[in-house]
Amino acid sequence: MERYLRDNFDVSHKRPSEAALLRWRSAVAIVKNPRRRFRMVADLAKRAEGEKKRKNLQEKVRVALYVQKAALQFIDAGQLGSSILSKEINESGFAIEPDDLASISRTHDSKGLELNGGIAGFAKAVNVSLKDGVHSSDVAHRQNIFGSNRFAEKPSRGFWMFVWDAMQDLTLIILLLCALVSIGVGIPTEGWPKGVYDGVGIAISILLVVFVTSVSDYKQSLQFKDLENEKKNVTIQVTRDGNRQKISVYELVVGDIVHLSIGDIVPADGLFTSGYSLLIDESSLSGESEAVHVDQNTPFLLAGTKVQDGSAKMLVTSVGMRTEWGRLMDTLNEGGDDETPLQVKLNGVATIIGKIGLGFALVTFLVLTGRFLVHKIVLHEITQWSLHDASELLNFFATAVIIIVVAVPEGLPLAVTLSLAFAMKKLMNDKALVRHLSACETMGSAGTICTDKTGTLTTNHMVVQKVWICGQTKEIKSNNSELKSSISEQIFDLFLQSIFQNTSSEVVKGENGKNKVIGTPTEKALLEFGLLAGGDSNVYNDKYKILTIEPFNSNRKRMSVLVTLPGAANRSRAFCKGASEIVLEICDKLVDTNGKVVRIFEEQRKNIEKVIDVFASEALRTLSIAFKDVENSKGDKIPEENFTLLAIVGIKDPVRPGVKEAVETCKAAGISVKMVTGDNIITAKAIARECGILTDGIAIEGSEFRKKTQQEMEEIIPKIQVMARSLPLDKHTLVTHLRKDFEEVVAVTGDGTNDAPALREADIGLAMGIAGTEVAKENADVIVMDDNFTTILNVIRWGRSVYVNVQKFVQFQLTVNVVALILNFVSACVSGSAPLTAVQMLWVNMIMDTLGALALATEPPHDGLMKRPPIGRNVRLITGIMWRNIIGQSLYQLAVLLVLKFRGRQILKLNGPDATSVLNTFIFNIFVFCQVFNEINSRDMEKINVFRGMFSSWIFLGVLGSTICFQAILVEFLGTFAQTVPLNWDLWLASVLIGAVSLPLAAIFKCIPLPTMDGFADLHRRYHHHHDYVPLRSGPEMA
Repeated sequence: MERYLRDNFDVSHKRPSEAALLRWRSAVAIVKNPRRRFRMVADLAKRAEGEKKRKNLQEKVRVALYVQKAALQFIDAGQLGSSILSKEINESGFAIEPDDLASISRTHDSKGLELNGGIAGFAKAVNVSLKDGVHSSDVAHRQNIFGSNRFAEKPSRGFWMFVWDAMQDLTLIILLLCALVSIGVGIPTEGWPKGVYDGVGIAISILLVVFVTSVSDYKQSLQFKDLENEKKNVTIQVTRDGNRQKISVYELVVGDIVHLSIGDIVPADGLFTSGYSLLIDESSLSGESEAVHVDQNTPFLLAGTKVQDGSAKMLVTSVGMRTEWGRLMDTLNEGGDDETPLQVKLNGVATIIGKIGLGFALVTFLVLTGRFLVHKIVLHEITQWSLHDASELLNFFATAVIIIVVAVPEGLPLAVTLSLAFAMKKLMNDKALVRHLSACETMGSAGTICTDKTGTLTTNHMVVQKVWICGQTKEIKSNNSELKSSISEQIFDLFLQSIFQNTSSEVVKGENGKNKVIGTPTEKALLEFGLLAGGDSNVYNDKYKILTIEPFNSNRKRMSVLVTLPGAANRSRAFCKGASEIVLEICDKLVDTNGKVVRIFEEQRKNIEKVIDVFASEALRTLSIAFKDVENSKGDKIPEENFTLLAIVGIKDPVRPGVKEAVETCKAAGISVKMVTGDNIITAKAIARECGILTDGIAIEGSEFRKKTQQEMEEIIPKIQVMARSLPLDKHTLVTHLRKDFEEVVAVTGDGTNDAPALREADIGLAMGIAGTEVAKENADVIVMDDNFTTILNVIRWGRSVYVNVQKFVQFQLTVNVVALILNFVSACVSGSAPLTAVQMLWVNMIMDTLGALALATEPPHDGLMKRPPIGRNVRLITGIMWRNIIGQSLYQLAVLLVLKFRGRQILKLNGPDATSVLNTFIFNIFVFCQVFNEINSRDMEKINVFRGMFSSWIFLGVLGSTICFQAILVEFLGTFAQTVPLNWDLWLASVLIGAVSLPLAAIFKCIPLPTMDGFADLHRRYHHHHDYVPLRSGPEMA
């Protein structure tokens, strides 16, 4: 079976090939209800059609951007004319039609922009101040006139659509026809109302199955819809009411002033109003790979494009479906998401079992029909046929169909969907947003986590703790009076100027009127320090005009700004800050203890490096701040060398509570944690030791790692626990080697734009929800909303839970399948009749399908999951442990049921006309209670104590309780339709006890040793074992 599944039903969890997707689709057979079975499967035809549409739209956009834009250069502005405003726009207080506004931005119509008075004219036309932005009270009015920032979505499917899908089950349709024929035959032969009972019973059972199935599927769809809405709900920064604030992208309106920085996705069409070095990647929209510079001369920005470099403010000119991106979005999700590996594998299992079930059903029908015909031949009645004979043959056919209903485990692939939906909903409540279904199950296999330091392992609440300036180190207290008094006023003012002007953050007025800093944690720490020292950003920005900015990125590891010097022609000042040793390298001077600029000699450089090392050893993030006065500056180019070192700042970012315990849990679970950070190696090692990451492994710098050969990489990578001063390329290289050379399942955290390749390459990309850029989030599989390492651990726990829950359900359902198939087949062959009627089998089918999945696939994770190694790549889905349990339980149930079937009347001493009915009802009751107790057994496939956590799982208890209650109603009160009779208390007690015997039997089976712990990672294939990892026990000890 495993070889067949691997050959035909094996797909990659990330970006599977089209060949693999087509292969498993062609291998699927015996599908009762394709509409329901493949509801969560990608439609490849629609996807291809959507891709074709997308390319056509991209070509149109490219033509609009490059050809039409060129043509407009030759059209005189006077020829464009001005459109007459509609009455609605006139009365609304705006001076431009929404479509005209959208068209000018979309087509990059510079002539139209000029005709309307440029950016200032546009701002006037949409009635907004470029400084203060939109008034909050005006938002609803603008949405009415210009539209809301939402894209057209396909209407969600209503409940009755799911009912319709459930009714497409071919076997249920056949049974319904059989029920109608049964009623038609039953009335003439048995009279009214007795003749309709069998048919009506089957029809009611079918409706019940359809209803329960539809409710389950509908609830799943609502969960996925909530998750989809949450994924699209991006937070952006705008200026409104004169204040910079965060809003949902859905609340964005025409006239808003949007703040853009590296890694942002432009949320609407708009115009560049101010900014520096803005580089836009338009490939997602036009297909052109070359980035575009945007400035005052070419100010057009389009929704869906990405900020590759720089920062800017943008005036929104069109939103939602008036943007080209809005039209393109319709094609992006055509065909749906890729199916997960577990869904595909379980489709394979369902196909195999379906073929076996079909064979059993066919043989059963032939045997029953053959016995019937032989009986008629013996009695010389082969030429005499009646309605009763037709009814008998119909019952044989119905029995065969029922076997197919039970045998084809249609619910197997859907159990994965149910489990994933439940896990994703719970994870969203626990601050983890799963963007791709497959990531949720893949996290259970993660063997290595490459994690960032800042914000993930630390609190991301940074405070300036120490400053080295003018040759002296000062510890920062609640106020900065000591620092201010120890250096000259001129140097202190220069220090504050460097803080307030060389920054990507902003000091704004909060709703309470107090100053509030918006920006990255590092920038916030510096600005808060500056404010505490009495500085004012407005004073410096008014006095010194900013000429250009080079934003920080993970390659340069520094940020620079060039400002004018008042009263000095052709003179300017450059400020630079960033990674301490990198900024120190471009400095050849420093400010000494007397506040004088002096040359740096080798001994002084070594002393400065010692200061950096001392700060770093105290787990402080170190930044160097430098400046350079530029004479006869030409243009706005920022110098790259000969700076003067002004200060070194030590910023404290405490380790998050619970991180050390989380790392220890990872180690116990066989997961290796590696810290990959851009920080100084001494800082990184100090934090790593505090977190428990750096133990007996090594710490290495990115520059050293990059020089290693392939052979050296293979030797050193298993030992690496810390990589400092790393570039995004280093992280990508590490992930690639771990996946390809060591076959590791790798999870990677990232927050920057340059982390996108590593996030895509990793098996599971984890983007930070607070510090992460939109580009990083777009390339991630999971967004960690609170940037917390313990949340990542929670995702792993749920990932393991999903896999184990699906295995539990597979074990439970296969046991029911084996018993139901063999019981009906043997009974039909030996006695000529099946012990369970159509209605009873439909009820059993619902117990093992929808209700079984609901009970077992939604079990929450327990701590024991993190005390075993990860689930490896390409492991067997149905393990030896599962086969042991399935075979053991099946043999017990079959032995009991077949003995009762053939010797039950003698054993129970049943006499009288209703003896057969009582026996069949008793067999049916035992069969159901065996499944109830087997459901409890399936809660843990290895441990004896299956009751752990059961009484806190309300869904499981609810399903068990409802199953038992409905069984009692079916036996005691619905006998007319279910062909049962009421049982006395002795038989009820016997049913429960016989079912309960499976509990001690399961404990005995679990003590039978198996040769290997298949189902989890093959530890011999994992590289050199994980550090501190102890292999788990198996056999009786495991139990």
